[in-house]
Amino acid sequence: MEVDDRFVELNARTCVVLGGRGFLGRSLVLRLLKLAKWNVRIADSAESLELDPSEQDSLLSDALVAGRASYFHVDVRNKDQIVAALSGSSVVFYMDYEDSHSNDIYLSYMFIVQGAKNVINACRDCKVRRLIFNSSADVIFDGSRDIQNGEEPLAYPRKFEDMLSDLKAQAEALILFANDIDGLLTCALRPSNVFGPEDTRLVPFVVNQAKSGLAKFIIGNGENLSDFTFVENVTHAHICAEEALDFRMVSVAGKAFFITNFKPMKFWEFISLILEGLGYRRPSVKLPFKMVWNVLLFMKWIHEKFGFSRYNHSTWARYIQLAACTRTFNYVAAHKQLGYSPIVSMEEGITLTIESFSHLRKELSLASLTEFTEESKADKLLGGGRVADILLWREEKKSFTCFLASFLLFYWFFLRGGTFISSVAQLLLCIVVVLYGYGFIPANIYGFPVQKLSATMFGPSDTVVRDSIMGIACLWNRGVHNARSLARGEDWNYFLKAVTFLYLLKLFLSRSLTLLIGMGLVFAFTAFFVYEQYEIEIDGFAKFLFISIMELKSVLASHLPPPLMSFLWCDKLSHQPKEVAMSKR
Repeated sequence: MEVDDRFVELNARTCVVLGGRGFLGRSLVLRLLKLAKWNVRIADSAESLELDPSEQDSLLSDALVAGRASYFHVDVRNKDQIVAALSGSSVVFYMDYEDSHSNDIYLSYMFIVQGAKNVINACRDCKVRRLIFNSSADVIFDGSRDIQNGEEPLAYPRKFEDMLSDLKAQAEALILFANDIDGLLTCALRPSNVFGPEDTRLVPFVVNQAKSGLAKFIIGNGENLSDFTFVENVTHAHICAEEALDFRMVSVAGKAFFITNFKPMKFWEFISLILEGLGYRRPSVKLPFKMVWNVLLFMKWIHEKFGFSRYNHSTWARYIQLAACTRTFNYVAAHKQLGYSPIVSMEEGITLTIESFSHLRKELSLASLTEFTEESKADKLLGGGRVADILLWREEKKSFTCFLASFLLFYWFFLRGGTFISSVAQLLLCIVVVLYGYGFIPANIYGFPVQKLSATMFGPSDTVVRDSIMGIACLWNRGVHNARSLARGEDWNYFLKAVTFLYLLKLFLSRSLTLLIGMGLVFAFTAFFVYEQYEIEIDGFAKFLFISIMELKSVLASHLPPPLMSFLWCDKLSHQPKEVAMSKR
């Protein structure tokens, strides 16, 4: 077989990338091949190496042909397969395995913890000199507290909410403890929130939430900072760690290092940039962390109690904790001891990531181009004005102020115990006293100007008066029209609707007017908001309910007595156009 000259390296050494077909493994393999001083063995769980279409005629395919790259099928639960891949190599990069079964505790333990034990023993048997383990910053994060500028001596948490982080921490501890045994030097790297092209976790998860409508929510106050790390910076850090182990063994061996992009940013700003770049809306609706966490715990209880749930609790728990907590790390140790510095900036990394996920981009049809300005159904129902902005919580402070004012008025008139007339009189008295006292306040108090109320604020404009009169006139005319329709006795359907409505109104008012108004207040500030968030789901359920009612109505109609059916048929027939009625006759 003819060998390409560009791959010839007289002093080429052999290294093994365990998990070489995973997200990080692929990037590391390409980087090692670009250095042109390594013979790279790619080890993964697949039976054989199948190149993606993008890898055809690439650096990897050329290296496979030239013999500078080779593939080994390795199951980390099988030590013999690991030994076969490691034999004759001097360096092992132990990366993530994509097939660690996150929903099965036993399989996850076997892949992560037992796999780490097998890798350590195989390295010792094969006289491997250096083992670099790709760990994670999650191993010192339990989600119960913020981490600001965290350093490597941070202890492992006593309890993890995420099972995979717990197992990863055990594997890291085993590999660091194995340092300097039988000549094996080890170290671990802890990248934080890795992202980039071909990401299989963070970006796809966020896009899936955007497609389901959940990405519009911000968990917490949205101000928490996080460290994110571009994938090529992580693989560069592995090369730096290998070189540091080779030359500065005392300061690196047996230690762990945080790997970041050296530039923390707001977690929700990062998410927003990814979503905007792929054509989705930025998250805008803030939800309290405790409320979301309690909902998650409730869903977990439902799953354990009844066994039906389609969500992965550990994945959601980790995401919610990351989304609401500050988590930044000190990069000084990695910079000084490993000689690591990011080679790709955050801005460039985000751009490259968005470009690589173009297949997940939201389709920009004519309807989607107007999505950001088109009114929702809830907005149209409320008239699309100030009332819509308040009830749909577009401006949270204004909406909360109106809700609080409405609740205070509700308390003043209905819960305080006074009569309606006395409550109105006392309220007017309070307003008069406040306005009269406000008039005595000087225009300047210790250098702070006090804005005076102008007389025009208390006089409605001609437009307001005209619109109010027109509204009252329209309501009066509509009432007169409805009364005439009832007086003619022609429309039995309308009569039944009117009677049913008035009876239900009388029933509610006779029971408790206070309860009715209180429920209406809560409904106004919650129902429209919820409907806007889940418009498609609610419309689908309403359509299903309507079809079910119509089918039930047809079944009942088939069992009604013939005289009643004849009466209803005649009533419907009388409302049809004359031509249709004559044709039926």
